[in-house]
Amino acid sequence: MELRSVEELMDLLHACRGAWDAPDRSGDPVDLHDHALQTAALLRRSRPADKELQVAGLVHDIGHLLRPGDDAGHAHHAADAVRPLLGERVSRLVRLHVAAKRYLAAVSPEHGLSPQSALTLRRQGGPMTPAEVVAFERDPLAEDAVTLRQADDAAKVMGLNAGVLEDWRTVLELVAARQARLGAMD
Repeated sequence: MELRSVEELMDLLHACRGAWDAPDRSGDPVDLHDHALQTAALLRRSRPADKELQVAGLVHDIGHLLRPGDDAGHAHHAADAVRPLLGERVSRLVRLHVAAKRYLAAVSPEHGLSPQSALTLRRQGGPMTPAEVVAFERDPLAEDAVTLRQADDAAKVMGLNAGVLEDWRTVLELVAARQARLGAMD
């Protein structure tokens, strides 16, 4: 699935209400909707000027909705879905959020993962090898991907009010419009 409009993306994000990272609800304590809002809000607070990073936080887990039960591939499904609408950087950050988890597990084993994230880490390849760490660190988006991952890990608080999805429509429209302008220049 490729998202072609902000309206399609908003519909998908609204569908995340009551959807969980694990189909049997054994995973994280918040649904994908609240997790998305919390992740984006944390990124807005830490990197207020980086709208693309914030949007990547908002959409990073939609792959769980697109292909339920595919923990290993959820980042790829989400990245492929948002690329046409939100651009290459957002897509790459979404794709890299699992690699960033594997990276942090290798270089900072004390970095706390939720029980569900620790479980899925195995399905996603486990901690990076030393060679994978070096390759990841060379990626120009590695630092931003780690920032996204850290927000992802912190955004699992039951009952936290992180605003409403409609608050993000303007930011999504801004990022999509920028991508449309860039695409028209190609």
